[in-house]
Amino acid sequence: MASVLVLNGPNLNLLGTRKPEVYGSTSLADVEEMCRQEAGKLGLDVDFRQSNHEGQLIDWIHECGRAMKAGDCIGAVYNPGAHTHTSVALHDAIEGAEVTVIELHISNVHAREEFRHHSFISPVARGIVVGFGVLGYPLAIQGLHQLTRTA
Repeated sequence: MASVLVLNGPNLNLLGTRKPEVYGSTSLADVEEMCRQEAGKLGLDVDFRQSNHEGQLIDWIHECGRAMKAGDCIGAVYNPGAHTHTSVALHDAIEGAEVTVIELHISNVHAREEFRHHSFISPVARGIVVGFGVLGYPLAIQGLHQLTRTA
């Protein structure tokens, strides 16, 4: 069975307790369960990961690229957190590993502080889901699945 990588960047381990007025009160463990349920409906396994460390995220992106080439993974749903606005290295990893990525943001980053309006990830993302809260995760999985079925 093919899998989908659901990758979460810095501070997403605090989901449910950090700024619930912005990010909601759903925990990352709850989000993982939502993703597993949605992927299961689509006949996919989920590889769900979170790290606060850029290098670890890059390694996982490289791993995903190899799994995609082997036909074991359809791509990644990626919430890069604050790395969205700062990491050329993550941009380069996605591009270099040729990973199909759906960029995901829980909040509407375009309605927030100016520095959150620029993404280094968007230019290498196949699609972007923004502002749907944690419901964006299953939406992004559905979108990635549909894109890979029609590719």
